[in-house]
Amino acid sequence: MPRATSDKFNRAHQPSAKSKASSDASRSSVSRNPLFNTERFGQHILKNPQTAQSIVDLAGLRPTDRVLEVGPGTGNLTVRILEQAKHVTAVEMDPRMRAELQKRVLGKPEQRKLDVLSGDAVKMTYPYFDVCISNTPYQISSPLVFRLLSHRPLFRVAILMFQREFAARLVAQPGSAFWSRLSANVQLYAKVDLVMNVNKNNFRPPPKVESSVVRIVPRDPPPPVEFGEFDGLGRVVFSRPNKTVHANFMASGVMKMLEENWRAWASTNNLIVEDSVDIKKKVEDVLEESGFSQSRAAKMDINDLLSLLLAFHTAGIHFA
Repeated sequence: MPRATSDKFNRAHQPSAKSKASSDASRSSVSRNPLFNTERFGQHILKNPQTAQSIVDLAGLRPTDRVLEVGPGTGNLTVRILEQAKHVTAVEMDPRMRAELQKRVLGKPEQRKLDVLSGDAVKMTYPYFDVCISNTPYQISSPLVFRLLSHRPLFRVAILMFQREFAARLVAQPGSAFWSRLSANVQLYAKVDLVMNVNKNNFRPPPKVESSVVRIVPRDPPPPVEFGEFDGLGRVVFSRPNKTVHANFMASGVMKMLEENWRAWASTNNLIVEDSVDIKKKVEDVLEESGFSQSRAAKMDINDLLSLLLAFHTAGIHFA
């Protein structure tokens, strides 16, 4: 379930404990779920049935599909998925929501098609699934995306709801305000599209931010690129995306890290390690010869980043 962004309050403007308790009680039916402590897990229940159906329809489910659902809450998406799929594995941390979800299918044919698991959706081992559908808790947005993309065998499609700004970063293109290391990392391994915007009034209680739904289709086969290397390059060049690539490589600590990696690579490949190696010159030579010295990450696409990574690897310079 989406999680609202945290508010920062000035102590001078906080109400007294007595008045705060009174006001909290008076608005509990509006700001809190009356049945579940949704705030504990940063969850907001999707209450609009038409929105729930639209999200499920975006998955293009088949009668043979096994579906992984992360954060089912009380099951407003789950019951619709069960109508179309062969089996659903739902991962929910809140024990009361798990109980409510199981109660909704108790004694019905759908009960045999549903497994409800308790655990951390980012750390747990998933069963086989064809499709993932998630009204994602905001605090696990990024870890969940990369956990899904690392899963094998590859799934067919994921339909995930996120905070709108996070979704915008996932689908951003080079040159846009939201293009980032996150954008590049995800788009290297998957095709990502924004398919639906969801107003905050569709939730109970309504979050402080708007939401969006994205479709993620893994690239099959995955590109033969080690994630740690690509992400390591991204950490350097996207540290200040509007600065030149050369300037970012000259930043404090970068050369030390690259020299340590180079010495480890040279040792592994049985090469003579020079005591006075000039790693700065090696880096500047790569940047000049590759033509990316004066480029800016804000406008570099994935092919540019891959070309730069290959140039560094050819010179024995690694990032992980």
